[in-house]
Amino acid sequence: MLSHLRPALVSMGLFTALLGMGYPLTITGVAQAAFSEQANGSLLRDAKGTVIGSALIGQPFTAARYLHPRPSAAGSGYDASASSGSNMGPMNEALAERVKTEADALRAENPGAVIPADAVTTSGSGLDPDISPAFARLQAARVAKARGLSTAQVEAVIDANVQGRLLGFIGQPRVNVLMVNRALDARAPG
Repeated sequence: MLSHLRPALVSMGLFTALLGMGYPLTITGVAQAAFSEQANGSLLRDAKGTVIGSALIGQPFTAARYLHPRPSAAGSGYDASASSGSNMGPMNEALAERVKTEADALRAENPGAVIPADAVTTSGSGLDPDISPAFARLQAARVAKARGLSTAQVEAVIDANVQGRLLGFIGQPRVNVLMVNRALDARAPG
């Protein structure tokens, strides 16, 4: 029996050291060396060095002078410790009512405009930092009015921050809400 136990224990110790410590440390080292910014959370800092957010995690912006993100189902809204979708299906009455309420509010603010789907639906994680260019442009008039800019000036900032498809064919064009809001703060008088 001892002859069978010893190889098992040695194998367990070897694979624990190799796969439980060696592999994670190697991957962490490679990530830090090759992709340091992303490995550390893509944190954005202000001029004083204070962290103001992450380019990878959505944040709530509610003031009229800012682009607003997608709705969030994460915790009480953009709570990274409670990342999740709503788990509500298309026949759920509460979901239908929430989508209708948000769509009606956007239609009242933008009469005759087509409301993009991401303006009223949550992402799978509830923390999506990006919105569609159509949703960003839908908000341009409100942001311009609140900042004392022309709609064309706000649209120019949005257009300068549109990220295309990954490798030219993966995903959809998108706009990072935090990056546009930072660019607007750097530019706008209001």
